[in-house]
Amino acid sequence: MITRSPSPQRTSYNREIHHRESVRLKAYDYSSAGAYFITVCTWNKECSFGKIVDGTVRLSPMGEIAQNSWLKIPDYFENVQLDEFVLMPNHLHGIIILTQNHIAQSDHRRGLINQTPTRTGHKWILMQNPKPTLGKILRHYKAKTSKLIHDRGHAEFRWQRNYYERVIRDNPEMRRVREYITGNPARWLEDEENPVHHV
Repeated sequence: MITRSPSPQRTSYNREIHHRESVRLKAYDYSSAGAYFITVCTWNKECSFGKIVDGTVRLSPMGEIAQNSWLKIPDYFENVQLDEFVLMPNHLHGIIILTQNHIAQSDHRRGLINQTPTRTGHKWILMQNPKPTLGKILRHYKAKTSKLIHDRGHAEFRWQRNYYERVIRDNPEMRRVREYITGNPARWLEDEENPVHHV
């Protein structure tokens, strides 16, 4: 059982644990109960969500939308719990915990109606498995955030197409990931997602 700990102190970057390369496991069921360390980035690492001032995140209006949308994920997926997270200027780190709770049958039907294809003979893979998977949750989050930001007049905003994830295996790893997330703003100058490293 992975437990929630108090907000930890800053920890140093550990590439072995915190690297951005996806370690998506072949044949792994990403609807399985467990904890997942997630990173989602803006397109071309554009700093749409704010800036770091003295080691603290100052959110822009787009950043506030992205943060509020993240916090509302459990409103749409009853088997999702959110743990530590931080919204950086151009990416979000967070821990998503999937529980064993099952969505009510009425919610299944509503979800399938929303997924009805508009072209004859067109099948969506989402329709074949109504269980919330990590991919579905993140697609929902990115789509919801994009719509709200576009509606505010920022039609240029885009997310990076994919996302990065890591399965958190035990409590020691959970503590290390939480420490990494909470210490991220203080490490912004050395963060590999910081655009200054890509000019």
